Amino acid sequence: MSQLPFEEGQFSVCQFFENDTYEYVLRFVSAEMAMKQAVRLTQSVGGRIGTTNRVIITDSGDSCCFEWRFGVDVVFPIVKPKGGTDGTSR
Repeated sequence: MSQLPFEEGQFSVCQFFENDTYEYVLRFVSAEMAMKQAVRLTQSVGGRIGTTNRVIITDSGDSCCFEWRFGVDVVFPIVKPKGGTDGTSR
């Protein structure tokens, strides 16, 4: 049986701090649960004032599927503007 790309228990959420330390907040959870936790972390007090300065979601192969950075917002995946490639609508 082949595995689906977003199978249950495949994702981990990690937050990074100002002093270059990090912690895994959730491990081996669904994509939905990982994304909900990442949003909570970015909107938390630490995410708003910068003590949490990076949040990532990794898959079971340790590839980064999502990255947020304080002061920058979501840096991966790259979100293209709606409409034209230059950010204008057509």
